[in-house]
Amino acid sequence: MNLMNVLRKNEMRHSTREALYGYAFVLIWVVGFALFTFIPLIQTFLYSLNKVTVTATTIDLVFVQWANYTRALFTDPTFVELLISYLVETLVSVPIVLIFSLIIAMFLNLNFRGKGIFRTIFFLPVVITSGPVIQELTSQGATSAPGIANSPAVADFLAQLPRYLQTPIQYLLTSFILILWFSGVQILIYLASLQKIDKSVYEAAAIDGASAWESFWKITLPSLSTTTMIVAIYTVITLSHFSENKVIKYVYNQTYAVQGGIGYASAMSFLYFFVLVLVLAIVYLLMNVRTEKKYN
Repeated sequence: MNLMNVLRKNEMRHSTREALYGYAFVLIWVVGFALFTFIPLIQTFLYSLNKVTVTATTIDLVFVQWANYTRALFTDPTFVELLISYLVETLVSVPIVLIFSLIIAMFLNLNFRGKGIFRTIFFLPVVITSGPVIQELTSQGATSAPGIANSPAVADFLAQLPRYLQTPIQYLLTSFILILWFSGVQILIYLASLQKIDKSVYEAAAIDGASAWESFWKITLPSLSTTTMIVAIYTVITLSHFSENKVIKYVYNQTYAVQGGIGYASAMSFLYFFVLVLVLAIVYLLMNVRTEKKYN
């Protein structure tokens, strides 16, 4: 009995010690989130409800309630137009990135010589997409192909489309290089998930007479449903905080504008955040409905 009690005490001490280790690791993140994210968010929200004047010694606040929000939504057509463009462009870009990433990941999952070199090539844009580099490439027109939309054949094609489809199609044609630029991490995530699928499942399907196309739709895609959800959410967030994002640049410029200010820029930041949450909700619902239909 004494031996059993000693073993139980040692087991409890071991489990308690492991739990404390886990809490210690989580505590670092909690403290960092509170200091560098949560508190600044609260401060930014307070600024958005005030007219902020920065002097040499103090920051003066004049409470204006929701005036900054109503001004951004109802009297600033540029901001509203940028929000709509962001919403359309993001919903167009995400499926393209998902499809391209999955195709390249399946290609890199094959056994061939030089596979590591190809992986490096497709992941290289992630390494070099720092702010100054991508800004320089964008300014030189290396991330877009505007001449495509100006060609007579494409111009006639766009003119025959409904008005609500012209903008996203034109964005896709002119910015597909920049869209594919963001596929590096997604390719790696898909590649890791593909390597976890049991090969015996494909062998059993081949024995039963399933073709490669049927195996893709019945085995590969359902196995990657959770991964696709993660990749889609990651892509939305990546596109939303991109340094060359037009909404972010406009909000930043309004921070120091005469007619703007910190309070007005803070209000636009929260409105942009709400639109981002809306996009994430749309992507989540679409992916969730698609997954439920596959398994029902």
